Amino acid sequence: MNRRQALGSLGAFALSGCASPPKDSDTSLAFDGMSFLPDDLSQLEGAALNGCIFDVSDGETVTDNAGERRYVRTFAACERGIDRALTRLGAAPEMTLVLHAKQLRQATAKLAVLQFQAAEPIGGQLERVAHFQQKGLRILQITHNHNNEWGGGYLEPAPTGLTPIGIEGLAELNRLRIVPDVSHASEQTALEVADRSRSAFIISHSGCRAVFDNPRCVSDKLIRALAGRGGVMGVFMMSMFLTGSDRPAPADFIHHLTHLVRVGGIDTAAIANDYPVAGLADANSRGNAQAAHTYHEWWTASHARGVPGFDRLPEHAVIPEFNSLDRVRAIRRALERARFRASDIDKIMGQNWLRVLSEILPA
Repeated sequence: MNRRQALGSLGAFALSGCASPPKDSDTSLAFDGMSFLPDDLSQLEGAALNGCIFDVSDGETVTDNAGERRYVRTFAACERGIDRALTRLGAAPEMTLVLHAKQLRQATAKLAVLQFQAAEPIGGQLERVAHFQQKGLRILQITHNHNNEWGGGYLEPAPTGLTPIGIEGLAELNRLRIVPDVSHASEQTALEVADRSRSAFIISHSGCRAVFDNPRCVSDKLIRALAGRGGVMGVFMMSMFLTGSDRPAPADFIHHLTHLVRVGGIDTAAIANDYPVAGLADANSRGNAQAAHTYHEWWTASHARGVPGFDRLPEHAVIPEFNSLDRVRAIRRALERARFRASDIDKIMGQNWLRVLSEILPA
């Protein structure tokens, strides 16, 4: 299927709707670029979501030689994580585990696309890519924060690019039609993926560095490279990377989306979460400032290591208006207030994700 055919098919998909559409007056497609499989799968119905990219990786917290605590995704932990997800999805007739592109257009249930947020469980044993692909993995993030055997993470004082193993691994992702994801990668690693990948790639969850200057956000150069390859980026909910204001608001999120569209075009822009489907519970129960406090140790350690952009401790973790099951509806209303055209809102809310996935996944 070529790009034009995919766009046409997905336009029809959006009009006919995935099964179980939102029950209010808004039956438009909504697809989330990164969240976690909820204990209660009915939350997707309450959230007015037709589907989601779910991170099903797992790992453990270790202390490195510098005394910094890091979360490391191991092969054994990720094997358990994907097996748990498969068991739960297999017992949920309301869910469709997406293995092939045609399922994105023919699904009669909520869509679940499985992702690992790092290549650490693969490492140098590239046969593991096929192992996880056969289980249902369809998106693999190259790195998560720090350097690994495949490439450089953004949270390093001296950023690096793809390693020789990472170059081979990317070729294996392309061969098996697994979507490369450069969220959390260094600029060098992400741009090398853009240059070397035979398929489009994605940035499942991030923000725009021109709007908020932190290396967790992406540069205009990378946005243009993404757009040039037909990729998509989801603007995420982590307000500490969206604004330096002490009162995060929907306008801050819209600012990033507007910039993304201005630089990369409307086909590049989408939504993501990076929190649970129902939002960050801690921010609702203990307050936004207390939720941000849980990130302070990590933030301070990053600053001490010389990583730029971490000199000021975050005062918040979420945009309160978006931190609930009503997030999708609230984002759509915010886009309408910002005078986005209805057709462009549909692309941002889900059509762009389904288009790029349809182009990359096995037919």
